[in-house]
Amino acid sequence: MSLHFLRRVPRNGLSLSRSFSKSSRAASYADTLPNLKIGAHTRVLFQGFTGRQATANVKESLEWGTNIIGGVKPGVEGEHLGLPVFPSVKVAQERAKPDASAIYVPGNQTAHAIEEAIEAEIPLVVAVAEHVPIHDLLRIHSMLQTQSKTRLVGANCPGIISAIGKCRIGFQPLPCFAPGNVGIVAKSGTLSYESVASTTRAGLGQSLCISMGGDVLAGTNFVDALKIFEHDPETQGIILVGEIGGTAEMDAAEWIQDYRMRNSNPKPIMALVGGLEAPSGRIMGHAGAWTAPGEPGAQEKYRALERAGAVMVNHPEKFGEGMKALLGSYTRPGVSLDSAGSQRRGFHTLRRSTPVSKAGTQHKRNLYIKQFQAFDILKQRSVPVREVASELDVSVSISIDRTALSPCIVASRNAEFIARQSRKFPFSYTQATFENSKLATEVGSYLDLPASAHSMLARLMQVLWEIFTEKEAFVLEVRFGIAADGTLEVHSARFGFDDAAFRSSGRQEEIHSLRNKDEEVPEEVEAEKDGIVYVKYDKPNQQIWTDADGNRLQGEGSIGTLVNGAGLAMNTVDALTYHGGHCANFLDTGGKATSETVKSSFRIICADPRVNAIFVNIFGGLTRCDMIAEGIILAFRDLDMKVPVVVRLRGTNEELGQKMISESGLPLHAFDGFEGAAKKVISLAKK
Repeated sequence: MSLHFLRRVPRNGLSLSRSFSKSSRAASYADTLPNLKIGAHTRVLFQGFTGRQATANVKESLEWGTNIIGGVKPGVEGEHLGLPVFPSVKVAQERAKPDASAIYVPGNQTAHAIEEAIEAEIPLVVAVAEHVPIHDLLRIHSMLQTQSKTRLVGANCPGIISAIGKCRIGFQPLPCFAPGNVGIVAKSGTLSYESVASTTRAGLGQSLCISMGGDVLAGTNFVDALKIFEHDPETQGIILVGEIGGTAEMDAAEWIQDYRMRNSNPKPIMALVGGLEAPSGRIMGHAGAWTAPGEPGAQEKYRALERAGAVMVNHPEKFGEGMKALLGSYTRPGVSLDSAGSQRRGFHTLRRSTPVSKAGTQHKRNLYIKQFQAFDILKQRSVPVREVASELDVSVSISIDRTALSPCIVASRNAEFIARQSRKFPFSYTQATFENSKLATEVGSYLDLPASAHSMLARLMQVLWEIFTEKEAFVLEVRFGIAADGTLEVHSARFGFDDAAFRSSGRQEEIHSLRNKDEEVPEEVEAEKDGIVYVKYDKPNQQIWTDADGNRLQGEGSIGTLVNGAGLAMNTVDALTYHGGHCANFLDTGGKATSETVKSSFRIICADPRVNAIFVNIFGGLTRCDMIAEGIILAFRDLDMKVPVVVRLRGTNEELGQKMISESGLPLHAFDGFEGAAKKVISLAKK
């Protein structure tokens, strides 16, 4: 079997063969880190310039003070919003010399737009789109790693913003920001906005805010941002917001520990990890918010950051006052403070909880096929399969190494992928061949396979890689053993495929037609139709109660949650649980909570008989809090709801929104602070 995977034109049309400048060939992507230091000097270009979203964003950013020098519309020259329109990124680079490009095109076009910017050597590229196919980004990262001119932020992120330099490249809610001294890096958009608002209320403001984004493959990660903040004189305190999925938080913890050891006066660092209560094996809104084989869970990330010296909080509204206190003990270089001393550690507000096994074995925003279907695919490629189990079985997976930004082999010496007993073997996306390869030998040796089995393992890895690339998988797991006759035999298989390739790009229809919605949770399928991500929690024996009709009910909890933003939704469940509540669900309305999505969300939540009270936690960014309040009131009336609802509104026009809720005459309870709202909804749920 001899397969070659260095395709000149992959089936999705994204070329890998375009040449880059000679200056790029021998350099490193790490050399582009300084490009993140944006400010008033940054000349910003827009790709997708004349689109509706880009037009609205450009107007706001120009008014705020961002130096936008024009945009690109392929094949068109002219003017838009009083700024020049260029026919290509290359022409824009030659004529306007942009320092950064904001990409405002749909997910299926994002990779091509990034590729154009790389070829034009634009120093900073910010991709905000969701649903960019994973394999498109794998190809993009294989390009980025060969050059030293272009730095990527995103995809699936709100962008990067300098509050001091009035430079916004993204769609962050501007009213929350104020020039100041706190650097923020976050995976979650809504949690980053909460963090920004908290530091603004505390009178600290922000220096530079970098979004890592919620995708599996991030162009800029936590360590990249931390390196910028370390040497940035305008940044005095640092906030890091992580969540489930990947190892970026572990890498950050290692960096923080080293940083604090080599500095006598380190900048104070605070952190939060969302998803401590997330069910295992589920995607929690963000495309990258899931834990792959061999990756650490949220609890492990939390403990690693705490051990490294980060001050942990359980909710982002605590960042502001907490950082203010920590900065009181920080001696800024060149400044003498009587209160100077070591970083204080008095803000540990999150309990140390023991990780628990949570129900849920299937990602819903990616497709897992049935084992017999995976077996059929393997049989078609002449791989021996037999559904048995053996104590001598080992496991391998082809997945994605989020730190190396490449595919990887994950090998486990037992049947399960336990982080401490597994090892990753990253490899190049464009040069993957396994037969007679050193990599296959290394994996075989790690698994303690006899030398005679290495060639069979190499063939299995080659077949998995073929499936991975041709069918656009994100993870392929197999458990196998050596049969009595000496052959390698697969005993179980779990195959997952990227739904963005199908939903945004119309690829892989054959694979995605295997999905059987009748076997899924009905409420989750219903929510999906309205663009809502809903995960029903089900942990038996945790709580038992009796409803109004005397029925004895059992399940995870009695609080329904409705939140805008995946990270904020995860953290809402975490924080309610910390305060003693029991949540029945995770629900992310998406970036904007409209009256229609609120109504649909209420309908889905109320269909769960366990729910005794509903907690609505909305951060009003681009959508104002008064508009959200109006939507809540209308939905409540239209559905004739009887369940009490606690509403916490923060962000744009929050006071007006809270007033509308409190004066509605409905059983709605308005709050701005989280803890007061949490205690109220927990008390209502117990009644």
